[in-house]
Amino acid sequence: MLHFDRAEFEARRERVQAQMAERKLDAMMLFSQESMYWLTGYDSFGFCFFQCLVLKSDGEMRLLTRSADLRQARHTSILQTIVIWRDRGAADPVIELRDMLDDMDLLGCRIGVEWLTHGLTGQAGRQVEERLGSFASLKDASDLIPLLRAEKSPAEIAYVREAAALGDEAFEAAAPLIKPGADEADILAAMQGHVLKRGGDYPANPFIVGSGEDALLCRYKSGRRKLQAEDQLTLEWAGVKAQYHAALMRTVILGKPTDRHLQLYDAAREALAAVEAVMRPDHTFGDVFDAHAGVMETHELIRHRLSACGYSLGARYAPSWMDPPMFHAGNPAVIKPNMTLFAHMIIMDSETGTAMTLGRTYLTTETEPEPLSRLPLDLPVVD
Repeated sequence: MLHFDRAEFEARRERVQAQMAERKLDAMMLFSQESMYWLTGYDSFGFCFFQCLVLKSDGEMRLLTRSADLRQARHTSILQTIVIWRDRGAADPVIELRDMLDDMDLLGCRIGVEWLTHGLTGQAGRQVEERLGSFASLKDASDLIPLLRAEKSPAEIAYVREAAALGDEAFEAAAPLIKPGADEADILAAMQGHVLKRGGDYPANPFIVGSGEDALLCRYKSGRRKLQAEDQLTLEWAGVKAQYHAALMRTVILGKPTDRHLQLYDAAREALAAVEAVMRPDHTFGDVFDAHAGVMETHELIRHRLSACGYSLGARYAPSWMDPPMFHAGNPAVIKPNMTLFAHMIIMDSETGTAMTLGRTYLTTETEPEPLSRLPLDLPVVD
């Protein structure tokens, strides 16, 4: 059940090994599910429990996980060696990880660690540091694989294109339902249901749906509302294929847009164009944010904008589809070709209760970015 051929996985492993050699690392302890999936194909939400993939500088890989994920790893990955730690009263998976590292002749070696991941809880991280700190020299290498994952291969880009198509179709499936009296639940079900029906996956975080005052929220929340004749509806969703995401964002107006809606839409459209002009190789992620912020400042919207305007996208797991690097002030990460980047213009005017969003996913090239969505950028209005 592999989404990529073995040559693709071998090429990825070689890229990691090259970076390990540059950092003088003898091995990597990987706790990020995204890293495990990208490197081996291992596809699971079992990272809510302790597990670790160890990669040696010579290419050897071993996975330590629970018995519930043994068959999962065998079925979805290229892994040959899977070590099981068993649930029991005195279970100590970190000690079993130490034993596995010892079996791999890594005593006293320099080992890179993915500390910055939801796959390693604070408690487990402390245990790793306490119990393995004297076994080996542990070095923070949280950024090593995420930076490599940010540049997509042709096979990955093919999945992102499929995801983008599913995202467009999901909005089109829900559009006829967006009208006065409609229930947010029906709109959400139509969008998520279409992605699943067409062979896509659950997203790494829930779709955002909010109308009225909730249109100013940037997160999913429990509870549903019915649309009014004069209303605003903010949607943020993603097409997902083989865990690869292509996100979009829109605010739909029901009835006649207010003057403030139109002002904020003009600013969002202008800011998105400014971002597209800078989303090119040799510019930084900080440069992209600065382009967005400059437009917001011109429109006197600094207090209504966010402190970030997008991020990289790829194969992600809960709790978020956001991938590094992110578009925020001062980010020195350089834009390169074959990145899939989501730019969102989010303007929330709490003083007037007005929401406005506009966002889509791009593929970076040698020159200007390619939008992966075919949806128009016009302000969606339901009369």
